[in-house]
Amino acid sequence: MAGSVGFVLAIVLVALVFDFINGFHDSANSIATVVSTRVLSPTAAVVWAAAFNFIAVFVFGTAVAKTMGKGLVDLSVVDASVILAGLLGAICWDLITWWGGLPTSSSHALMGGYGGAAVAKAGFSAILVAGWVKPVVFIVVAPFMGLTIALLLYVALSWLLRRALPRRVDRVFRVLQLGSAAAYSLGHGTNDAQKTMGIVVGLLVAEQRLFADFPVRALHVTTADHVPTWVILLAGAAMGLGTMAGGWRIVRTMGQRLTKLVPFGGFCAEASGAITLFVASHFGIPVSTTHTITGAISGVGAAQRISAVRWGVAGRIVWAWILTIPAAAGIGSLSYVLLHAALR
Repeated sequence: MAGSVGFVLAIVLVALVFDFINGFHDSANSIATVVSTRVLSPTAAVVWAAAFNFIAVFVFGTAVAKTMGKGLVDLSVVDASVILAGLLGAICWDLITWWGGLPTSSSHALMGGYGGAAVAKAGFSAILVAGWVKPVVFIVVAPFMGLTIALLLYVALSWLLRRALPRRVDRVFRVLQLGSAAAYSLGHGTNDAQKTMGIVVGLLVAEQRLFADFPVRALHVTTADHVPTWVILLAGAAMGLGTMAGGWRIVRTMGQRLTKLVPFGGFCAEASGAITLFVASHFGIPVSTTHTITGAISGVGAAQRISAVRWGVAGRIVWAWILTIPAAAGIGSLSYVLLHAALR
């Protein structure tokens, strides 16, 4: 079975399962604010977010997918087993942190699992260090950027609306939050779904010899510079369906435990998160949507008063962020060793 077309296609299916789990795990990123402010019911919120997660694949380019497909690991060492082991590492870590209610990064879990599997096969020479610089730097930059923009937006709008009636402000921002939630879901869909696209393209390029005589021409992928339409559509659909499933444990952490939100604050958090994701996606940087929205929500809380943020909860989240890449890498590495032994 290993080294066959069927095995490769099964791994594509596993990649889509990861994308579903990514949407499920990260649904809190898109809906926690709009649910906690009661602008939308949980059911309406996940449908709203899922729709814009899917629409995102038609709106933005595939710069992030290209970074994931060819910028992190030397494709000459990549094979189906490396991809499968990397996906298993990411899936296991996502499920572990979902069970603990921790909003960790599915993106970094995928990067860690993929890198760990490649190292297990070929050593650290398999890692393209230059490709990891921006994603690793943005572990710090993305939440700080989200926090800063949210804080400044909250302060600026508070000053502009200082004479407005609170009830009118609340009513207006209940409507505006629908737009900010949609914008954030677009950012989430474009950045996160592209990571799975990149992994699938990397797999098809690495195993292109298997498809040389295969009758389905859509599977003939010879370069990671182009993402086939069918890969874009399937990844977007899997992400959207996962978001509709909803990861309610993490929604409670993000929307209720970190700080108290009202529609005005929810709008500021989502708008700042969306801006951060649009900028990162434009430059092809695979950032954590979880880190981004957590920073933005913390910025809204800090704009009210420092004590409004439950910094103990935030600290627990940060520790989970720090552990994500090495933990997923360890699981990915172990998965590769076990797969290699089983498939010999």
